[in-house]
Amino acid sequence: MSDPGAEEAQLREQDLRGSWLEQLRAWLEDATAAGIPEPNAMVLATADAGGRPAGRTVLLKGLDEQGLVFYSNRGSRKGRELAENPRVAAVFPWYELRRQVIVEGSVSIVPEAVSDEYFASRPYRSRIGALASHQSSVIGDRGELEAAAAELERRYPAGGEVPRPQWWGGFRIEPDAVEFWQGRRDRLHDRLRSRCEGGGWVVERLSP
Repeated sequence: MSDPGAEEAQLREQDLRGSWLEQLRAWLEDATAAGIPEPNAMVLATADAGGRPAGRTVLLKGLDEQGLVFYSNRGSRKGRELAENPRVAAVFPWYELRRQVIVEGSVSIVPEAVSDEYFASRPYRSRIGALASHQSSVIGDRGELEAAAAELERRYPAGGEVPRPQWWGGFRIEPDAVEFWQGRRDRLHDRLRSRCEGGGWVVERLSP
C-alpha cells in the first residue's frame, strides 16, 4: 500500500511550513505528485442538532487563508445539518503516503457570486446533474432521475447557459485546528497540530 521510503518518513516540528495553509498545500502537492486518485477528496463529518453524526466524501475546490471550500446541494442531508450545526471535521486520507490531515472548524456559506462563477466552470453534464438531483431525497428508481436530466437537457441545450440552482452552492470550512499525521513504525506516529489560540496559532505534538 505504501512505498518503502514512506515507511521511514517522519514529521518534526522544524519540518512544518510557516502556517497550516502552507503545510496543507505542500502535502496536497505531494499527494498529487504521488499519483493518488482524487488527492483533494476529504471525508466530511457533520452532526445534526441532536448530535447524530454523518460522514461522506466531498472534493476540496478552494484553499486560502480563509479556509477550505467545497460545493454541494444545500438542501441535502449535509446541507441541512450544516444549517443546524455548523461545526465540522474533515479528513484527507492519503494512505499511500501514510499521511492524513484532520481539519476542525466552523462552516459558512461562500458569497453567491463565488458559487455562480464555480458552477459556470463545471462540465455541462455536471451542471445538468446538479439541477436534476434533489440530493438525499428518496426517489422511485434511477429512471426518474434520468428522465429529469433528459428534460433539463432539452430545456438547456449544450453550449448554452445552465442556471445554478438556488439550493446549490459553496461552503467554507474556517479551521481552528489542523492536525498533520505521519505514520511511523511500531505505531509511534508523528502528530503535529496547529491550533488557533488567542488570535494566533500554536503548534503542539500529540501522542499517537
